[in-house]
Amino acid sequence: MRTAVVLLILLAVAAVPGSLLPQRGVASDPAAVALFYRDNPDLAPWLDRLYLFDVYAAPWFAAVYLLLLVSMTGCVLPRCARLWREVTAQPPAAPRRLEREDAHAPLTVEEASASLTAAAAHLRSRRFRVVETDGEVRAEKGHVRELGNLAFHLSLLVLLVGVAGGRLFGYEGRVAVVEGSTFTNIASSYDALTRAPLADPADLEPLEFTLRSFDAQFETSGPRLGEPRSFTAVLDWVTSDGAGTTEVRPNQPFDANGTKFFLTGHGYAPQITVRDGRGDVAASGPVIFLPQDQAFTSDGVVKVPDARPTPVALEGLFLPTAARGADGIDVSAYPGLVNPALLLTAYSGDLGLDDGGAQSVYTLDLDGLVEVTGDDGDRWRATLAPGETVRLPDGLGTVTFDGVTRFANFQVARDPGKEISLVAALLLLMGLSVSLGVPRRRVWVRRVDDATVEVGWRHLGRRRCADSDSAALTAALEHDPDNHPESTT
Repeated sequence: MRTAVVLLILLAVAAVPGSLLPQRGVASDPAAVALFYRDNPDLAPWLDRLYLFDVYAAPWFAAVYLLLLVSMTGCVLPRCARLWREVTAQPPAAPRRLEREDAHAPLTVEEASASLTAAAAHLRSRRFRVVETDGEVRAEKGHVRELGNLAFHLSLLVLLVGVAGGRLFGYEGRVAVVEGSTFTNIASSYDALTRAPLADPADLEPLEFTLRSFDAQFETSGPRLGEPRSFTAVLDWVTSDGAGTTEVRPNQPFDANGTKFFLTGHGYAPQITVRDGRGDVAASGPVIFLPQDQAFTSDGVVKVPDARPTPVALEGLFLPTAARGADGIDVSAYPGLVNPALLLTAYSGDLGLDDGGAQSVYTLDLDGLVEVTGDDGDRWRATLAPGETVRLPDGLGTVTFDGVTRFANFQVARDPGKEISLVAALLLLMGLSVSLGVPRRRVWVRRVDDATVEVGWRHLGRRRCADSDSAALTAALEHDPDNHPESTT
């Protein structure tokens, strides 16, 4: 047990860097490690060599965890066997010198044999485990305390197994879904997906859902103007068990057979149509713009590689409630859709989509692109309200701001060990409560001669035997039915 405790402390210390440093594979903040590299270019490579950005997948962390699991197994299983023997054992014989025990008392009785019989009946009525022998009654109560000890120690081992199961077979991901769009639970549909080492992508829960609507309510007046009040996503879902409609709110996830979809964020997706220089529709549909502040000032990009005669890219800023700031810069004054506006700049040239490299749909690689300028030679800019169209310079085409839809961010998690861990944690708490709260005690009643018996009590814990227990037994031995105080537990 000492070795297990040392390893448990070592595991807790080893987990500290995972709380202090950004970690790879965290769906809620996938860019954290890249940002740390950017801000600490000298320190980050050294930390990476020590697996400090992958603490919970590091070999040294796995080694400590495995040693703890082996140590706990070697400690708990033999101890459980011993505790089980104690639970099922009969009360032991009385010690030779009973006068050394607690609440020892010699009693003068009319008939020792009848008093022993009365003592046995009395103790059985108070749920003692009783053994009668020739000239002695031995009894014990509180075996459930050892059963609590057994549950406590066994639950520690089960808890480690449950946590390990989640880390080996679970997965978590992140996906943004626009109103009216359908998400299918396959690996390619995720914006980010982190699988445990033994998780199989083919085992993802078969399901799909459509984000029917998303509603966000904000404070409309007072000093808390713009603070969020409620978010509700309505999903039409289909799984292997059937179909239905559900509402998802913060801390009220959609649960599909153990795969949970948590609502973690939302934003706006302006609907944009781009026609190229030939008048053909080169891109059309909602484009997710990522919020940058509490007023939901959002930025995003539109890549149009199929535009002719030249591919086009747009950088945009979306303002749900456009207003002119004190410095003359357009800002969003409120997160709700009161006065939406879309601010655009444009680029043309090679978007770099054919070189095989991965690109984010939320950022624009400016290498190979030329900034589009207006007739005055300055950067081309446009501000659009819903329904407006603007023409791009140099015959590049037109851009139409068709309207605004919303999108919702979902964090997806499946942890097959969480139920095991929950049961183990509850069993641990119950076992600990029972082992600490239930006293265990023994009592012996021994015949000295035909008119004398002696009684001795022994408490097997910090809680001493209650005086009422001793008094009740004494009354039973003296055959006094009017003096039977209630026994405490």
